[in-house]
Amino acid sequence: MAPAAPAARHAPARPGPMRRTLLAGGIGGALVSLSGLPAAATPRISLTIAAFPLVDEIARAAIPAWQRLHPDVDIKVITRQYADHHTAMNTALSTAVLLPDVMALESSIVGRFAQGGGLEDLAIAPYELGRYRHLLVPYAYDQAIARNGAVVAVPTDIGPGTLLYRQDILARGGIDPAELSRSWDSYVAAGARIKKHSGAHLVAHVQQIKDILIRTGLKPGEGIYFGHNSQVLVQSERFVRAFEVALQVRRLGLDARVSAWSNEWAEGFKRGTLATELSGAWLVGQMSNWIAPQTTGLWRAADLPDGANSGYGGAFYAIPRKLEAGRKLLAWRFIQLMTLDRERQLIAFKTHDAFPALLASHEDPFFDQPVAFLGGQPARQLWRQAARRISAAPVHKQNPFADEVIGSELDKVLNRGKSIRLALADAQALLERRAHR
Repeated sequence: MAPAAPAARHAPARPGPMRRTLLAGGIGGALVSLSGLPAAATPRISLTIAAFPLVDEIARAAIPAWQRLHPDVDIKVITRQYADHHTAMNTALSTAVLLPDVMALESSIVGRFAQGGGLEDLAIAPYELGRYRHLLVPYAYDQAIARNGAVVAVPTDIGPGTLLYRQDILARGGIDPAELSRSWDSYVAAGARIKKHSGAHLVAHVQQIKDILIRTGLKPGEGIYFGHNSQVLVQSERFVRAFEVALQVRRLGLDARVSAWSNEWAEGFKRGTLATELSGAWLVGQMSNWIAPQTTGLWRAADLPDGANSGYGGAFYAIPRKLEAGRKLLAWRFIQLMTLDRERQLIAFKTHDAFPALLASHEDPFFDQPVAFLGGQPARQLWRQAARRISAAPVHKQNPFADEVIGSELDKVLNRGKSIRLALADAQALLERRAHR
C-alpha cells in the first residue's frame, strides 16, 4: 500500500469449494489445513479486521470466500483513515484495549511496531511463516523481521519504484527517454532541456530525489540512517550525493517545489507542467482513475535513474500478541487467505493496483498485458523485475525522527544557503544524542 494519501489497491474474493482446507491457486499446499479448528462454534464468533483505505475494501470483498470456508465465523472490518488507523493500532498494542484480531499495517510502520513487542511472532509454531518465505517477494518478507529475529507481519502488496515520464513533453525537446534512467547527471541534464523546450518542471520536489539517493548503495545489514549498534550514518557519501543532486536540481529551477498529494501536484500532472514523477508503480492506477485520467496514453514508465531500486509503501497483516490463542489461529487463517492465495492476489492487483507480494502471482499473463494509461506499454514486466532487485533496510526506532531531521537540514541547504557538510554534521550530532533512546 502507498503511504499516507489515498493509498490505493487491494481486492476481492474467489469462489471456492465448501471444505476445511485452503488451496492457493497454483501453489497447492501453501496454506495449512484448517481441520484443527472446531467443526462448529457456539456461540457464533466474529473476527475483527482493522484496516485503512483501500485495504479495507479487499478485506470486505474476501468475506464471501471466508464464510464458505468458515460459515460459523463472521468478519467485521473496521476502517479508519491512514493516520488515524495507525495511531489507533499503536494505542491498542500499548494498552491491550480494543485489540482487533488482524491489523493491516503500512510498510513504513511495520518496523516501528516490531520494536515494541506487541505483535505476534509468526516465525514460530503454530504459524511457522518461514515455510512460506520462498513464496514471497524477498525484500517484503525481510521488512517484517524484527531485530530479535521475530517475523511480525505478512506482506500482501508492495510498491516497486518506477520513473514515470510524459513522452510527449520529451518528444518536444528531442530527448531520448533512456537519458532519464542512465544516471542522475543524465536525468538532471535532460530536465534542463525539458525546461528550456516546454517550460515543464522535471520533478515535483527535490525531496523525492533525496529520498531515493539516501536509500541507494546500502551495505548488507545497514539501515538508512543507522548502522550496527545505532551508529549514525548521515555523513556518509550516500547523503552527500543526495544533497548535492537535490541542490543542483533546485539551482537549475527544475523542481516545482510542490508536495506530493497537494492540489498543485495533481494540477501539474493534468496541465503537463510536471514531466516526470518518481514513485511506486501503484501511482499509475491512481493517476488513471482520479488524479489525471485525461492524460491517458501520454505517460510511460522506466527504471529509476542510475539503477536505483526503492520500494514505495506496501501493506502487511499482523496479529496482536495479547489475543486469546484460539482467536490467533482464526486470524492466521484469514491472513493466509489474503496473502498466500494466488487468485486473490491477482484480483487485488487487477482491481486496486495492489502489486502482489506473492511470487506465484507474478507469472500470470496479466503481467504481459499492455497498460492503457501508459500508451500500451507492458510496464508490469518492468515493475516485476524491479521488485526482485529491492533490498530491505533494517528499521531503527529513531527513523521517523531522522526523516524529519534530514528533511529539515536539506531545506536549510536549499533555502538558506547552509553548506551540505555543515548540514549533515549538525544532523549527525543531533541524531547521535537520540540514537540510543
